[in-house]
Amino acid sequence: MAFSLSSSHPLHAGQGLAADVQSLQNLKRDATQNDPAATKEAARQFESLFMREMIKSMREATMKSGLLDGAHGDLGTDMLDQQLSVQMSGQPGGLSEIIARQLAQAMGVEPAAASHATTPSTLSLGGALKNSAPTSGPVTTTPAPTGRDAFVQHLSGTAERVAQESGIPAAFMLGQAGHETGWGKSAIKKADGSDSFNLFGIKATKGWTGKVAEVTTTEYIDGKPRKVTAKFRAYDSYEESFRDYARLIKESPRYEKAESVAKTGSAVAYAAALQKAGYATDPEYARKLSGAINSALRAQRALA
Repeated sequence: MAFSLSSSHPLHAGQGLAADVQSLQNLKRDATQNDPAATKEAARQFESLFMREMIKSMREATMKSGLLDGAHGDLGTDMLDQQLSVQMSGQPGGLSEIIARQLAQAMGVEPAAASHATTPSTLSLGGALKNSAPTSGPVTTTPAPTGRDAFVQHLSGTAERVAQESGIPAAFMLGQAGHETGWGKSAIKKADGSDSFNLFGIKATKGWTGKVAEVTTTEYIDGKPRKVTAKFRAYDSYEESFRDYARLIKESPRYEKAESVAKTGSAVAYAAALQKAGYATDPEYARKLSGAINSALRAQRALA
């Protein structure tokens, strides 16, 4: 199914749906130009189509009165169904916002520009609402903006994809990334000043063979903060950072308890388990982290 995006098409935005090869080409053209309006319109049309099929199914499930039986009656009801579906689609907070984000991720459009909705793991664009495997999205290499809301919005799509695969809630990872980087203000930089994309403060220990960023950091020794020089892992994208973090939590016996409590959805328990396992030397780490996770949760709800 293709969607009409061109204003020159007889069924352009706000008037209905179209299904032809030219419409698909228009969608691809506008998406490659990073056009958020095109993505939003495609999502609205998909929602309208879904609404139309749902209304049709509901109508067919009920008994006909006999007054509109026949070809003319079928045409009339079909036109009414289409009009209702168009009017009902595109509402704020509706299905189209979720579809827009998935289209943005699938086609490389900037997700933040297309929609602020958080994509739930139970939605797919295969023509129905169902459980599905996570789809790959654009690799986020643009430096994360500073400030909680902008930081969470910029990284939510990446966090959601990794959350679907790892089982670690996206808000847990976003909160910890926010805490470790000061919501983007204290990101770890490499020697040349470029971004290391290290969101979780994971150090480059003996087994690490990838890129490295060497910086001065604060460690608590005997309960007292001290400045030390340490080597941290460096990545090519934020997604690599999220995946490496999830792999560490899932595969290291050290964090077995943290992985287990992550499934309960308790930010306090998760933060406490990480501190007990020695993720950080700060004696107040669990308290600070649980607060950051809850803050990320509030930001996600505000952006949804």
